[in-house]
Amino acid sequence: MSKQQQPNSTDILTGKPMPKPIPASTLVIFRDQPGNSAPDLLMVERSAKMAFAAGAAVFPGGRVDEADYDYARTLGHDDVDEYAARIAAIRESIEETGIAVAVEGNLDVRRVVEARAALHEGTILSEICGQFDWQLDLGKLVPFTRWCPPFAEKRVFDTRFYMVKHDDHAAEATVDETENYNLFWSSAQGVLEKSEAGQVKIIFPTKRNLERLAQFSSFSDAVEHSRQHPVTLVSPMIEKRGDIAHLCIPEGIGYPITSEPMEAVQRGFKK
Repeated sequence: MSKQQQPNSTDILTGKPMPKPIPASTLVIFRDQPGNSAPDLLMVERSAKMAFAAGAAVFPGGRVDEADYDYARTLGHDDVDEYAARIAAIRESIEETGIAVAVEGNLDVRRVVEARAALHEGTILSEICGQFDWQLDLGKLVPFTRWCPPFAEKRVFDTRFYMVKHDDHAAEATVDETENYNLFWSSAQGVLEKSEAGQVKIIFPTKRNLERLAQFSSFSDAVEHSRQHPVTLVSPMIEKRGDIAHLCIPEGIGYPITSEPMEAVQRGFKK
């Protein structure tokens, strides 16, 4: 990261020191639709018991584990942080949704179910890949954005977002019944409309990312857009506009809407 991209050192509301961010990874899974309709994206609704984004609709993802770093080193990648995050995104997708993306090998439904069960039991992904003769095609994951919040919560996540295309329309995503209680495919605009209607809850980063994703009519459009807007670490800031405080993100990095009144903002933790 360049100097201007470093995470905040203090909470922008309280001035308290920020805890060390936890590396995390999120995967935006695209499923192009025939004709001119917008692509579907896979969303999971998190359990109300979760510490972060309880009850919210989010993209599949989670923290980067030590085993993900070990696997990235074993595969010979120099940028261990980057490729460990990609491995984590694939692993979390299997764990949370039962969908295996960027995996080469026998992806028979029964095999993916076995891999998912093994992950939930604590088997690491590298061992599963060795057992099933799977290879990860980490180049299929397209970097999209990276977010780190400026609030000193108990947990602060430095999250890398990736995009990937899922061509197997027959593969059925299913809830893991631990971290999420529902999942669904929808266009980005569709999720935003569900949120406006009060049918789903979305937090500030998810909302901004859905607004950005709603601009695309296909996965290839999204990839081209990402090439034009290289990943920049997004750490929101507060600006006073008249008498109203707004939570804002930088202009010119691909987002069509860059601010929201603080009183309307849904954050990952309870206010």
